[in-house]
Parts: sequence; structure tokens; C-alpha cells
Amino acid sequence: MTMAGLNRNMPNTAGTSFWQEWRRSAATALSTTVLLVQGIACGAVPAATPPAHPSPVADAPGILQATDRQRQVTRMTTRFVERFHYTHQPIDDRASEQILNNYLQALDGNRQYFLESDIVYFSRYRHSLDDVLASGDIEPVFDIFRLYRLRAQQHLGYAISLLDRSPDFTVDEDFQFDREKAPWIATPQEMQDNWRRRVKNDAISLLMADKTWPEAAGILRKRYERVLKRINGLDSDEVFETFMNAFARTLDPHSSYLSPRQSEEQRIQMSLSYQGIGASLQLDDDVVKILNVIPGGPAAIDGRLKANDRITGVGQGASGDMVDVVGWQLDDVVQLIRGPQGTTVRLQVLPANAPPGGQEQVLSLVRDKIKLEEQAAKSETRTIRRDGRAIKIGVITVPSFYQDFDARSRGDEDYRSTTRDVRRLLEDLQRQGIEGLVIDLRGNGGGLLTEAASLTGLFVDGGPIVQLRDANGRVEVLPDPVASVAYAGPLVVLVDRFSASASEIFSAAIQDYRRGIIIGQQTFGKGTVQNLYPLDQYARRPAEPGLGQLTLTIGKFYRVTGGSTQNRGVVPDIALPSGVDPDEIGENSRDGALPWDQISATRFRAAGPLNAAVAYLTQHEVERMQSDPDVRYLLSGIEARAEMRAQQTVSLNLKKRLQERERQRAEQLARENSRRKAENQPAVASLDDIRPEDIPDVLLKQTTQILGDYVALDQADRALARNAGTR
Repeated sequence: MTMAGLNRNMPNTAGTSFWQEWRRSAATALSTTVLLVQGIACGAVPAATPPAHPSPVADAPGILQATDRQRQVTRMTTRFVERFHYTHQPIDDRASEQILNNYLQALDGNRQYFLESDIVYFSRYRHSLDDVLASGDIEPVFDIFRLYRLRAQQHLGYAISLLDRSPDFTVDEDFQFDREKAPWIATPQEMQDNWRRRVKNDAISLLMADKTWPEAAGILRKRYERVLKRINGLDSDEVFETFMNAFARTLDPHSSYLSPRQSEEQRIQMSLSYQGIGASLQLDDDVVKILNVIPGGPAAIDGRLKANDRITGVGQGASGDMVDVVGWQLDDVVQLIRGPQGTTVRLQVLPANAPPGGQEQVLSLVRDKIKLEEQAAKSETRTIRRDGRAIKIGVITVPSFYQDFDARSRGDEDYRSTTRDVRRLLEDLQRQGIEGLVIDLRGNGGGLLTEAASLTGLFVDGGPIVQLRDANGRVEVLPDPVASVAYAGPLVVLVDRFSASASEIFSAAIQDYRRGIIIGQQTFGKGTVQNLYPLDQYARRPAEPGLGQLTLTIGKFYRVTGGSTQNRGVVPDIALPSGVDPDEIGENSRDGALPWDQISATRFRAAGPLNAAVAYLTQHEVERMQSDPDVRYLLSGIEARAEMRAQQTVSLNLKKRLQERERQRAEQLARENSRRKAENQPAVASLDDIRPEDIPDVLLKQTTQILGDYVALDQADRALARNAGTR
């Protein structure tokens, strides 16, 4: 069922340039991810069986009741979606099915609360949630959640009761820790067995961290009680926000709804004025996970914290007690991590690929503001030898596409920006006599579109940079805004799976103009643009103050050749190995991602084909990698991580788990020492002896080697051309 009609106060873009409309309200719309996403681990179930293990936690759950404000937000959001979202998706029975699936996924993504009978019970709402959105009568949303809350009380109460005595850790059985795609558990008895195994696994993880059984039981008791207290304490606004985001995720991964409280939190993060570690967090299955690391922050400078790493503990100062934060509310963990500038916070982190009980690491970070100068582009030079001759290579690393708005608004003629900084670095590198240039965009999640366009203009002599199509099918072309080329020599662009959005616009233009060679891994594939709608501004009569904000995808980027960067990203001309699994990271791994498509190409003048050069360089690189010890080290590490990613179960035999961990650590140490031996470096006795700076940047090394070949090939071609011209 769909809604017709709109408030007359709703935005009207009919006579406005798409670029003007977008710039007006979404200066940072190219960001790969929202800086803060609230994940709520909650869910619902029918009262098919009475609670066998009532909650030992005294806090009574709050009363959940829809408000006039929530009803108004529901109706407004539905109308906005149908009019302004890029797909103009109708909110009908088909959408209702997906909304229900998304809501259940948000509540119980790992399928450890709901029973199969509960899912059958929820089928009564499968074709009615579109009516709920149209009318604003959201009682079914709270019905589902109340039933989930009952199941949480049952299962967590049972888990706590198991802590009264130690399990037998010598039994050979296993635990399926990844149940996202598993069938829903059929019976209460099977559910209890699953929770028994989960408790045992959680205990083993702590025993492997040198805890005794009484210590582990105490930690787990507090952990499960916190989870239950958090679920019981969720108010109607938090449940409503979860449902509205389940609705938004049926549109695409980048559309979202933020409540007034979360809108303010996002504003704080976007201002970059807080003190912390410079990372965005989300709650995922009772554990706080790293959503992304923000360029210019302490975590990015340190370099060890990665997307999807899980924070299990937080300690203050150099020696403060490590506080277990599994099961905490996201806001409470954020408050622990934030603190005065210059102070130290320690994070206990389980790496993204590690199974439960894997080796955790402790990172010490000094809190600081995110600094523009730390986000700024940086340069270095490297020397490559070819045929007895030294070739000087310049490397410019671009962490993001930025601009110092404050300095520019003050009238500072020397304000910082990506393009201005890169131009200065280019001038300096060319004075040093570089013969080739690497632009390193690894980990660059995007930024300002205008900076992506102007940076491209430093290397491309005029012409269109990117096309954009809006929800009405209008196509606009953004031209090169830079008057002259700043560097015309051999160029390669190094990308990885985390290169996204504005990085993809730059890389695609360089590739399409045949101006340079793209090297690395297929990029993220974020080719959509979002607009931000503060709902208070569009409501004629707010039922209550504070309606929150809606982010909607309203356009798509296209290359000058007509192909979209959405979903597919930029495919490198020369692929290098990577430990990032494209099935886990990237737009195409996200539910609801808009598909790749194509529009008409725009007029542009490309340079001559690079196919022959790419084939020549690829052949030489393949031969070089076969004998390079750093590459062998990289490939063996990738293979080991792939093996861990393939795991969905772990043994619940403590002795076997300890043996498995020691085997993995021994193999990792052997890989490191094999690399060191091949490079005539001293061996290390322990993994603890490996410093971050000791780990080679294999991909940058290989990229500069490819560029060295490219420079030599380019010089040979030029010499042939000169000789041919003199005959």
C-alpha cells in the first residue's frame, strides 16, 4: 500500500539544479559511512512457552507505547521515501516482507533469541508493515519487541543460572558462533543447549586469557546481567529508531533515520571537536565494533585498529584496570573511550577475523582531537634501480578529500585542502627530480566531491570528471575545475577495498582518461549520494519537538564512460593480493545495495590505449612476486586469515583450544622469521617482539616496482619515437 500526497512544506527540487540542492544540505554526503550508527541488540518472540528461567535482574522493563511524535515521523518518512529516494520504491506488501526481515535481523542477527515458532508468529505482520508506515499505527513494532524481550529474559536467565558450577572443559563438542545464516532454532530444548554451549565458549575465552573459573564466572555473570539490563532499559524511542532503520535499509545501506538524541551525537562527531581515538563505533551482537577509523585521529595515526575489530575491554591510563565492556550500551563505551586531550586509553581488541577466544591485543592510544594536518596529504621519495640506473619515485598519500572550511570562511587565502596540498607536494617532488608518481588512496573513504574533481584536474587537461543522475533521471556533468595540469609524467594510483566514494571518482577518471594505471584491489563501490532532511524543518505542526533527521539516497555517480561506480567500484588494471575479503567488505556485500548500471557516456578525450603497457607490467610483476619474500609473507598471511574466516564453529575442549591458538601463533611466528631470513634480518623469539614499523608495506613496495618498470618502458617508447622521427 502506498501513500499519495505531500505536505506543502516538504522540499521541492523541481526548479533547482541537483548539485545546488545536494550541496545545500549534504556537504559530506560522499562519506562512505555514517560516523555513528547505533546498533541495538534486541529482538522479539511470541509467548509460546513461559519463561523457564526468569531474569535475576531486578530492573523492570519499561513500558513501550507509541507517541504522537513517532506516528508523525513514520508518516512523514514514508512520504519522503516515496518522493525523494533515488529508486522511488513503493511501500507495498513486497516492501513489508523485507522490512520485517530487516527488523528481525536488527534484533537477533545471530539467531540466538528467537525460536522457529516465533518467526511463524511474526508472519502475521509480513504484509501489514506497509500499512503501519502509512497510518503511523506502530503498535506491531512494539509487539514484536516485547516478545523479544521476554525471550531475552528466558535465555539470559538460563545462561546466568549455568554459572553456579564449572562446566566440563574436557568434553569434545563444539559451538557454532556464527549463526547469521543458520536455521532458526526449533525447540526450547535446542535453544537451551545452544546457550549452554555459548556460556561454555565465553568461559573458555576468559580461561585462555589466564582467568580462573571463579573469575570467569563473575565476569560472565556481570556481562549477561548488563545485556539483559540494557534490553530491559530500551525505551520506545530506541525501539522505534531500530524499526525505522530496518525500513530505511530496505531502500539501500546508506539511507537511515536518526532520533533527536542520535542526531546530536552525529553532529558532535561530524564537527570533529570531541576528544577520543578517532573511530566510529557500532554495537553488534553485544560487542562494540569498529565501523571505520577516521583519518587524522589517534587510531589512524597508530595504524593498528581496523574496521570490524571488536572492543572487549577499555582501560584508563597506562595501568588502569581493564574494564570488560561486552554487553555494555554503546553510549557507555563511547564515554569510557572519550576523555581529556593528552590522556591515555587502552583498548582490548579482538581482531576482525579472529574467532571467539582468539588472541586479543591491547592498544594504547593518546586521546586527541582529529587534526586537519594529520588528515593532510604527505609525500616521500623512493629509489628503484633499473638496468643499473636509479629511478626516483614520488609517493603522495591522500588519506581523505578535505578542505579547511573555517580558514576559507575567514578569508585565509592559504587555506588547506587536498588539491592545494597535493599541488605543493608535486612542486617539491618535481624539484627533487622524480620520474614517476604514486597516488596512494588506500583506506581513503572519500570526502568532498569538489576536491576529488579538482585533484583529478591536476593530472587531466580539461574535460568532464564525473556524471550524476538524480531521482528524476536528470544527468549533470561536473567538469574539471583546474586550469592547468600540475604533473604530466608516469602515474599510478594505488587503491584497496577501503578506497571509496570520492576516491573512486578520482580513480575512475584517471583510468577512463588513460592518464595513469590503477593498481591494487577492487574498490569499495560506494557510488551513491545522500541528502540530509532535518524533519523538524518540514513539519507544519510538530506533534512534539524533536522529530530527528532522515538521510536518503537521492543520486548516483557515473563515470565519463557512463558506467556507475556503484556496487562495482573501480577494477584495477593490475591486481595485487589483499587480505580483505570482498565478500565481507564492500558495497556488494551489503544487503539492499543499489545495483551497478550504465548511462550514456559523455564527451571526453582520452589518451592512447594502455593495454600493451598493462600487459607488459603485469607479466613482470607476476614474475617478481614469485621470488619476493615479502610477497610470500603477505600471501601466507592472507591464506591463514581466509582459513580463520571460514570457521563457523570452535571446539569447547579447553586443551584443544589452547593447542589451536598456539599452533596459529607458531605459524605466524614462522612466517615472520621466514621473511626475515630471506632478507638477512635477525629472527625474533616471540610475536611480542614484532613492532608495527617492522611489518613491511608490501603493496606499496610492489607498486613502486611496477612504476619503475613503467618509467623505464615509457622512456624506451619515447626513445623509439624520437629515433623514428629522425629517419
